[in-house]
Amino acid sequence: MKYARLMLIGLVACGGAATPAPKDPTPPTTAHRKVIEDDSQDDDPGDGVEVVSSRGHMEPDDIEAGLAPHQEALESCYTDNLKKRKWLGGKVTLTWQITKDGVVTAVAVSESDLGNWNIEKCLLGAARAATFAKPKGGDADFSIPLEFTAKGASVWWDEDVGIKAIGKRVDDLAKCSKDGAPAQEVLITMYVGTRGKVQSVGFSSAGAIADAWGDCVDKLVSGWSLADPRGKVAKLALRYTP
Repeated sequence: MKYARLMLIGLVACGGAATPAPKDPTPPTTAHRKVIEDDSQDDDPGDGVEVVSSRGHMEPDDIEAGLAPHQEALESCYTDNLKKRKWLGGKVTLTWQITKDGVVTAVAVSESDLGNWNIEKCLLGAARAATFAKPKGGDADFSIPLEFTAKGASVWWDEDVGIKAIGKRVDDLAKCSKDGAPAQEVLITMYVGTRGKVQSVGFSSAGAIADAWGDCVDKLVSGWSLADPRGKVAKLALRYTP
């Protein structure tokens, strides 16, 4: 769609690494404590803006107008938080819910394998600041996929290695429930580096993730020491049901 091309090209022009997202791979089986491996690749770019509401819809030009003032802020969320972590990259899909009167009621990181909560939280903040024209035909949802390309390499751990590495540590996440646990399943993506130290962690969910819960789990998981990937940076993902 016209808007997605304009927006993503604009982000690249500002010095970022955003490119159109590839088509989604087959989703992993949902399971508590389930670690997944995702080594699928698809070079066919997506269309960009995806109108997902059956109640109403947003015109691409209206989405463009609403997000244009925030393009630099969205791009800066990645570049400002990247630091020396060249292996940090992945796809993020932001999804807005908007009323027929043009009021944004919710923004979610509905998909992400980026694996960095600071970037994802920053993207949410920039996305929440956007305002839009009224949808056509009633309340509407729409999604914007972005991909941030890593300049360094990481390797996905296979399922057995990931499950063994995490073990019962996943039970510790219940300690963060007091901070407003998400109502829906959360995909937790993390990177493991030297001596098995978790280097970065991020989240996505179809529902809202409270900043306090994300901050709590980020701090908790960042303190984990898993299996040593031996000179590499390993990436793994956990589907967690609060």
